[in-house]
Order: sequence, then C-alpha cells, then structure tokens
Amino acid sequence: MVSFNDIGQWCATFLGETISEGSVVKVSASQTVAACAAGDPFCGVAVAGRDGAVTVQVGGFVTVSYSDNVPTVGFTGLSADGSGGVKSDESGVKRWVVETDETAQTVTVLL
Repeated sequence: MVSFNDIGQWCATFLGETISEGSVVKVSASQTVAACAAGDPFCGVAVAGRDGAVTVQVGGFVTVSYSDNVPTVGFTGLSADGSGGVKSDESGVKRWVVETDETAQTVTVLL
C-alpha cells in the first residue's frame, strides 16, 4: 500500500482562534492565522489548536478535503473552498497533487 502520511511534515505554531483540525488556513496578521474564505490562497493546514494558539502544518504531504471538481494529479492550482478544504483554481497557488480519493472527497498535496 502506498502512503504519503507525515512524509516531510513540519509545523509552526501561530496565534489564532480555534480552527477545525484539517482545515486550510491563511496568515491573517503578524504571527496569526485564520480560516480561509473561498478563493483564498492557503499557507498550511491546522493540525491542533487551543488557548489562542494554532499548530499549522506548513510543509510536507497532507490530505485535505476538496469540493467542486476533482483536482488534477500533478502540478495543479488550488485555493481554499471556504469550508475548510480546497478546490481546483487555475489562478490558485500551484501545489503538487499526488493522490485523489473521489469516494472520501480528499486530495493529498505537497505543501
């Protein structure tokens, strides 16, 4: 079985309100992250949060939900979908998509 889980994972802790684990985030102010709105470029994925701090995965492979069309495997433009996941976006940040799961509606990308 092929797995990309946690390969090259590196995280940073930021200030921020509680964000659902697995949601894409953006830098919203100095040292601070927030949940993304639809179309926002994302800097990483929330992995934990409490007491005004959010740990964000900012590097490595990560699996997130997607909406709309299935993102294309390869070097693909993505942006936030506004619901914690991502969507295909020609003008979005280019990410290396290595896996899609249409049943689970998830995509694995290299941040």
